[in-house]
Amino acid sequence: MEKAAIGFRVHSGWCVLVTVSLEKGSPNVLSRQRVQLVETFSYKFRQPYHTAEKMRLEDAGRFIAGVRTEAQGLAYRALRTVQLGLEKQGYHLDRGGLLLASGKPLPELEKILHSHALIHTADGELFREVLRRSSARCGLQILCTKERELLDRCAEVFSYRPAKLLRRVTELGQRFGSPWTQDEKFATLAAWLALDHSEDCGVPAQSVTRLRVN
Repeated sequence: MEKAAIGFRVHSGWCVLVTVSLEKGSPNVLSRQRVQLVETFSYKFRQPYHTAEKMRLEDAGRFIAGVRTEAQGLAYRALRTVQLGLEKQGYHLDRGGLLLASGKPLPELEKILHSHALIHTADGELFREVLRRSSARCGLQILCTKERELLDRCAEVFSYRPAKLLRRVTELGQRFGSPWTQDEKFATLAAWLALDHSEDCGVPAQSVTRLRVN
């Protein structure tokens, strides 16, 4: 079977997934979709730390844990559906690329809820962590890259100038039509980069922002 990789660009409560294979060394986009990571797509659930800010600490912890559990189930089902669908087409999806924010590791829940800046960060990191765990459950090895470093890293690895690289991924999405925004383009680059790491696509410990919730 041909190798394939999936790229993720994550937002609070949803993400973009793009799958990519290589044909004669050139990337080929196999699929793209936007996946909701909460059942009820409302502010309350897709911004769980903002919601928890107004709760007692104990209630906040339970609420966030519930959102996380629900998101992990949704992410796993979406990933397995993509994985099984590609298998039927002759592709083996066993790796992925996840884009990270540039934030530092988060403190305990109480400190997060006392900082509006940390609350914003924690909402995004919760869903990134969900995708990492769900990917592992599906047997995917994940290469994590800080988003601000993505273009430079891909330009170096693929020997493209950043502007030409962006034109290339724009062209790759033409047959899919709209939407083919920065979300899809960056997820494509993340997947392409993961494919290039064919021998070692593990998660670099120094690149991972871990989320702590008490």
